[in-house]
Amino acid sequence: MKLDRASGVLLHPTSLPSAYGIGELGKEALAFVDFLADCGQKIWQVLPLNPVGFGYSPYQPFSAFAGNPLLISIDLLLEEGLLEKREVEPVPGFAAQSVDYPAVVKFKQPLFWKAYLKAGTLLAHSKDYGDFVQNNRFWLHDYALFMATKEHFRGLPWNRWDPEIAFRSKPEALERYSKMLADKIEFHCFLQYLFFSQWSSLKKYAAEKGVRLVGDLPLFISYDSADVWVYPHLFELDQDGFPAKVAGVPPDYFSKTGQRWGNPHYRWDEMEKDDYLWWRERLNRILMLVDTVRLDHFRGFEAYWEIPGREPTAKNGRWVKGPGAKFFETVEKHLGKLPLIAEDLGFITPEVIELKDAFELPGMKVLQFTYEESIDPARRNPHTVYYTGTHDNDTLWGWYKDVVLSGLNSRARRAEDARDVCWEFIEIVLQSECGWAVIPLQDILGLDNWARMNTPGTVGGNNWRWRCLPEDLSWEKIGKKLARLTARHGR
Repeated sequence: MKLDRASGVLLHPTSLPSAYGIGELGKEALAFVDFLADCGQKIWQVLPLNPVGFGYSPYQPFSAFAGNPLLISIDLLLEEGLLEKREVEPVPGFAAQSVDYPAVVKFKQPLFWKAYLKAGTLLAHSKDYGDFVQNNRFWLHDYALFMATKEHFRGLPWNRWDPEIAFRSKPEALERYSKMLADKIEFHCFLQYLFFSQWSSLKKYAAEKGVRLVGDLPLFISYDSADVWVYPHLFELDQDGFPAKVAGVPPDYFSKTGQRWGNPHYRWDEMEKDDYLWWRERLNRILMLVDTVRLDHFRGFEAYWEIPGREPTAKNGRWVKGPGAKFFETVEKHLGKLPLIAEDLGFITPEVIELKDAFELPGMKVLQFTYEESIDPARRNPHTVYYTGTHDNDTLWGWYKDVVLSGLNSRARRAEDARDVCWEFIEIVLQSECGWAVIPLQDILGLDNWARMNTPGTVGGNNWRWRCLPEDLSWEKIGKKLARLTARHGR
């Protein structure tokens, strides 16, 4: 994949402003596309769009295929007549700059159910809905059955359900639950239809404005997911359904004991038997949503850190060879060349670089990691996507205060200089020779670490909760400067 000279913003849709406690796919998302276009930005990068699971993390989803229903726009449902204003009001007083996930679920779920009941028999006679169900038959019913059954068992992980349905050992049990939970299954199919319809409209609007969408594909998925429940033979599980070997990374910049993510490892030998069908379907699905895909933790395709399931940290793991070139050759044989970016941060070996280069995948560099290099090759590589930081980093201002200033014998900057400091670093990225320059919105706004998206190795707290304010996305506040710098450096 060749990169043109372009720039853009990293912002997950949950971080958009809205009246309903979480960013949505309606007018605010369209307004953000307008903002990007007005500022000369050609890229909107997001995090995984799947239904959030443990810790409300988009990297621990209930499905590798489904969309996050919490992003469904209430205002669009009102416009379509699926909800009435009296059913929505009064809207709770949600925090403006943080997502309270339990409160959002409590507010939205009954509204979605009302919309589903109102849609009623129209679904059965809707060609669009019928086509959606047919085109997504690989995953949709299994996901809907998983979610309906999970609710039936009060949210317990699937391996703690009744054994006959947990381990899918009896076809008659699957049939019985499908009949018993038919209405709830249809409800979850309906939510997916709404999500993908709204996202499709947003994607089309972005394309009309010249804004490309960059998605994120996690290498690993949650063990408490429809995918692991339906295809347990593709994952390293013990006899009780728990991960026998889990994913993570060894001790590094982020953590002295490494990061134990807890995701089950794949049985790549089993996946190879059908030419990685599950992966091919997954790639097909996400490329219907976005224009380009970032492959998270790319190095795991070459070799991955394997941790025994019962180990409490990531220290006592080992490197195990991944599927390597065979995987990408097989995918290309079926799907052709795909627009992929390799997240090649962290401990990268020559073998990882060789794999990335063999398939002409652009890599990533982060200013916070390379700033102290006297001659930074990242700034001169047109086949690179250059970031000030990612969702896992300090904000630019937080990093500058806590890392740069603490290591320099220079005058300390006053807090009110935050935005000026951040613009200096943003310009370093924009003026580089890298193909793409992508800046998290928090860095453009000059925000401190309270606004960071995630702290690796931790669960809860402020992770995945930050939201911007409507007034943050103003021409006078940041738009004019961003547009001017973008034009100055030919992006």
